[in-house]
Amino acid sequence: MMWPCVAMQRRQILSALALLPLVLPGAALASGGGEPKGEKKKGGGLSYIQIPTVTATILRRNGRRGVLTVETGVDVADEKLRVRAQQMLPRLRAAFVQSIQVYASGLGTGSLPNADFIAKELQRETDRVLGQKGARLLLGTMLIN
Repeated sequence: MMWPCVAMQRRQILSALALLPLVLPGAALASGGGEPKGEKKKGGGLSYIQIPTVTATILRRNGRRGVLTVETGVDVADEKLRVRAQQMLPRLRAAFVQSIQVYASGLGTGSLPNADFIAKELQRETDRVLGQKGARLLLGTMLIN
């Protein structure tokens, strides 16, 4: 017979807990749930610039279309060149997309991508877009879906 009362109390407690961060905004920041106070270290270090994922359409063995996904980044030790690379990020990504799409269009049905060739091509595009050498291309995950 006491079940409705217990359920009501549980709802009230859960509601109060859900509203707690709104009532005490400092509590969320103290627990680490808020904005970081300093510059947060990125996964590849401070000289690493991650480039958004590049995709291209391919043909799978069964004749259906698939997607080649390549994650990339650029490691730039020189600060001036790093600033230039961050400013040129949309052009870098566009060059990577075009290069991957051209490569994927020539990829045979059911063939696996050649990571060494892709790395050389994207490094060449990196140097071309930035206008000088000094940025090192890093390949992440390559997936075919």
